[in-house]
Amino acid sequence: MTTATVDAPALKLEEITTAAAWRGDVLSKSDSWVYMLSEAQIAELEALGTRFVEEDPDLRFVQKEEYPLVECLDAIKEWGRDVDSGRGFVLVRGLRTHLYSDALSAAIYYILGLYMGDPIRQNEKGDLIDSVYATSDKMMDDPTAKSSKVRDYLVFHSDSSDVVSLMCLRPAKEGGASCLVSGAEIYNEILRRRPDLAPLLFEPYHWDWRRQDKYAPADTYTSPIINLTDGVFSMYAGSLYILTAQEYEGVPKLTPEQIEVLELFDKITYEPGMAIEMDFRPGDIQWLSNYAALHARTLYHDYPEPQRRRHLLRLWLSRQGDRPVIDGFGKNGVVQVRHKPREGQTEDNLGFFRIKDAPVPRLLADHG
Repeated sequence: MTTATVDAPALKLEEITTAAAWRGDVLSKSDSWVYMLSEAQIAELEALGTRFVEEDPDLRFVQKEEYPLVECLDAIKEWGRDVDSGRGFVLVRGLRTHLYSDALSAAIYYILGLYMGDPIRQNEKGDLIDSVYATSDKMMDDPTAKSSKVRDYLVFHSDSSDVVSLMCLRPAKEGGASCLVSGAEIYNEILRRRPDLAPLLFEPYHWDWRRQDKYAPADTYTSPIINLTDGVFSMYAGSLYILTAQEYEGVPKLTPEQIEVLELFDKITYEPGMAIEMDFRPGDIQWLSNYAALHARTLYHDYPEPQRRRHLLRLWLSRQGDRPVIDGFGKNGVVQVRHKPREGQTEDNLGFFRIKDAPVPRLLADHG
């Protein structure tokens, strides 16, 4: 692994021509981004998942070596290449979740997650598998709304991990499509239209940590939006948190040019043809590099019965793959590892650390 520091590059800025730069209207014409599991791979995952449920290991400490994969190993390496140095994402399809309990689905998902990276905690309770499940009818203009607990559309953003993954247990009655957009292609468009503004993306910005996590130990953290290390393009974006960070005392005010490049970034992101949109089917698993693509979601309508509502499982992973590790980039320096609680906490008994509990949606009032 290569470790690099965040410095504005001295080299001449050029367009990204790797597989990470793609347009949704082109990519959607093929299914090259879909990996279909074979019967042998499905059988292996079902057998190991069943053993995982029966043995009920502590999710904080279980290791992938305890659940060795054979049939799926080459596929996992391929997914890793897609995420690290390819288009930045892959959709894995074929699991028969209509035949599984939610615990078995979660067990298969977690085993694959251990091979794709190391799960990290997603809230102050310590949950390692989170449920994206609407427990509220609030819209995202309500500052108390949690994005994973409402049906509203979500703007394009990056999550707090190297890799973010979603597994579909049950889709919505209508809507709820996953939308992805290439960070490298957004960058390319900025270079084409305003090459004078592009270097500003490499400067450090203050990001609102408090709004993302009310228990954060500081109001903000700093990170550039774009990094190029060893020829690998990395992006961390979400202008909302840069703008709200301006409210804190001591945060340097954005220059007019910085505001202009943020506005241009957002404008390009939402232009027709930039994003790819995919509907989740039961059993689908999406693996996504937070450094390669932004993700969003369309508004959805649910079934009235709680047991039929749209239910996705989410993993946040710390990944040691082929992508360079960049100190001080994004939120990789402030995430919570899975084997210990947040600093200052002496007890660690609030999280869903057993596989039978992990896929159960928490009530909004009880969710960290």
